[in-house]
Amino acid sequence: MESMLPLLPDLEATVRLRRTSYQGPPSSAGLQPVPFRGRDFVTLRLRQTMKLSKPILGILTVLVILAALATGIYLRLRPDETEGAGEESESSEVSEVLPASASEQFSTDVPQPVEGAEVIRDTLWITVTAAGQAEAYRRTVVQARVDGILEEVRVQENDPVRAGQVLLQFDTTEFALAVARARADLVNAQARFQEMIFNQEITDPEVRTERDRLARARSGLAQAEVALREAELNLEQTTVRAPFPGRVADLQVVEGQHVSVGGELLTVADLNPIKVEVQVLEAEIGYLTEGRRASVTFAAFPGETFRGEITTINPVVDPETRTGRVTLLLDNPRGRVKPGMYARVSLDAQYYPDRILVPRQAILERDRRTMLFVFEDGVAKWRYVTTGLEGDSLVEIVPNEETSMVEPGEVVLVDGHYYIAHDAPVRLVESVAQAETEGGE
Repeated sequence: MESMLPLLPDLEATVRLRRTSYQGPPSSAGLQPVPFRGRDFVTLRLRQTMKLSKPILGILTVLVILAALATGIYLRLRPDETEGAGEESESSEVSEVLPASASEQFSTDVPQPVEGAEVIRDTLWITVTAAGQAEAYRRTVVQARVDGILEEVRVQENDPVRAGQVLLQFDTTEFALAVARARADLVNAQARFQEMIFNQEITDPEVRTERDRLARARSGLAQAEVALREAELNLEQTTVRAPFPGRVADLQVVEGQHVSVGGELLTVADLNPIKVEVQVLEAEIGYLTEGRRASVTFAAFPGETFRGEITTINPVVDPETRTGRVTLLLDNPRGRVKPGMYARVSLDAQYYPDRILVPRQAILERDRRTMLFVFEDGVAKWRYVTTGLEGDSLVEIVPNEETSMVEPGEVVLVDGHYYIAHDAPVRLVESVAQAETEGGE
């Protein structure tokens, strides 16, 4: 209706001006004009005005319907006062229960299990890391030294063997006959030799010596002695023995097989100690010295570290790779480490004595500042620190006017401390994972 108000003044003016009769102009047909009364004109003007306002009335109607629908929806969804009071009562009861339950479950008074380690004053080693592989300390391929038939194979692969232990045995028949033949030839040669030196009238020692030499050659005694030694040696070589202690590898023959001289039979590898060869960059090889410690990890034994030492450093650098070969030895009494296993090696290089050191796991960062937690009287004390040199597992703590210091003997937290706050109650355990598992049970 408000949209019709601007039309009312115009309507009123029209009614006021058209009250009197209107005499239209005479028609061309000479007819008299019909008087036009004022109320007829008002009626006509109202009809025209109503025709113009229909779109506006349609919009008003839609707006009224929408307002009615909105009012109905609001009244439908609005909870009454009784229900509101009941919900407030229930929410107040829940709020009274939940804080108590939360405080029981996440109480800050319950000590958090953590692991700790003592601050130490010791030498910090800066290490050089490299990759390599395990090699046998000694390794040889045993070859046949005689031509013959294998009569017996006494070992299998991975069998431990002693130095001199029999590994294989060839058929000895032909070789024993050769020894017997050589001995017979030697007897004949000795007889001929005795015939040649039967005359004992020669008294000059030099002449007698020269006569004996010629007699040995002419009788074939010297040649017979060599032939007998050769036959005996071949007979000995029909028995294959281990050249040194180790384990059998790469067995390539079976019983009854014919093997020629030089044929490969098996491999003997000495695995204790085990040798590890790594390639070290030329820029770092100068920091290494023979006898320095080495820590080795193998992909075959995750989480386990083997200890050894540097035994040799190759003085020649490979011009293509710009690396030098470094060899170290590890104890391997049970033969767990096998030749060819991939190894990651950490070699002690530079060292800095008399340093305050903490485990690397103790160092955290909060608000872009380096800090750690110190265990004091059952609580974790937040302490900002300044770090210095860093090794593989230890970090140096250095004095700084803007940060605090730790002292040898203090206990710093190294596990279970990542999300705790300052002065949080904690308890030291050997294993955080085990403590959490037992607590969950």
